[in-house]
Amino acid sequence: MHEQMAFELNGVLLAVASGVMASGLGYAIWYAALPHITATRAATVQLSVPVLATLGGVALLGEPVTRRIVFCSVAILSGIAIVIRKPKSL
Repeated sequence: MHEQMAFELNGVLLAVASGVMASGLGYAIWYAALPHITATRAATVQLSVPVLATLGGVALLGEPVTRRIVFCSVAILSGIAIVIRKPKSL
């Protein structure tokens, strides 16, 4: 049996505003930084988004930190570090 969902206009508007402001701020920061880094570095740093989102879930929502989260975050950040620190090709 399906329960009926109810939406309040105020809640919907707050959710939309929150999403717009968070996205807008994120894009503003990203595009301000973009001219100062190489395309390779920019593409690589974007791979950190899952780690940042996970940290947000832990800090803001009280999500538990599991071994899987730690392992995957270390793997992602290690890969990013390898690419960023890699010497330029000849």
